[in-house]
Amino acid sequence: MESVETLLQIMARLRDPERGCPWDVRQDFASIAPHTVEEAYEVADAIERGDMDDLCDELGDLLFQVVFHARMAEERERFAFDDVARAIADKLVRRHPHIFDDAHIPDEAAQRRSWEAIKAEERRRKRERRAQAQPPGALDGVSRTLPGLTRAVKLQRRAARVGFDWPDSAPVLDKVEEEVDEVRVELAQSADPQRVEEEVGDLLFACANLSRHLGVDPERALRNANAKFERRFRRIESLLAAQGREPQDVDLETMEAAWQRAKREEKSRGE
Repeated sequence: MESVETLLQIMARLRDPERGCPWDVRQDFASIAPHTVEEAYEVADAIERGDMDDLCDELGDLLFQVVFHARMAEERERFAFDDVARAIADKLVRRHPHIFDDAHIPDEAAQRRSWEAIKAEERRRKRERRAQAQPPGALDGVSRTLPGLTRAVKLQRRAARVGFDWPDSAPVLDKVEEEVDEVRVELAQSADPQRVEEEVGDLLFACANLSRHLGVDPERALRNANAKFERRFRRIESLLAAQGREPQDVDLETMEAAWQRAKREEKSRGE
């Protein structure tokens, strides 16, 4: 497409050692990676807000990240943008033999089994390319750069495929309560920062597992909780401002009363 070619040419110009942008020329894979993650989150945020104009803009920013990485790889003579596009096209065709080949897959469950078998073979080949020292395992291929809650769910799903899972959500909820108790015990006994961090990590992992069993995306649920907290806290600030006060000028009891008012107002509006 002409627009894609134009974007590739712009990226090449930005990275030109002599005439390019100093900031763009200075970047490498490691320095750009955080921006790539941030742009993916901004895409998700636009979707949640239902803002299609913003989504188009954010998808462009995310595409630019792909182009940026591909350009740096091309400069090292490793791969180019066309290789990236060809690789994902080949993968999609390979993973959908019931669409692009003559394979007969009778239902969605069989399709999922076929998908997982194909992915398992892809992971096996990837391990061979990387010459991994450790034996193959069910958790191979789960990226360490994923957000913590997302990676927890992916690890749990992988373990569940080989039978390591609770049968339903009830024992998972019990596990969450058990982890809360262990945090309490650690705080009472020693309050060692490293041990407390470990126990809190176990609690968060259990919460991610509960989310998975309930069909809830924990990252989305937490983003919504963040938004709700921000919305209510800003209401606290506005209520206090109407009285000529700021949060730092009042006690916790006063702020709690304002918080409860904000909650009641939201519930009355059906939020």
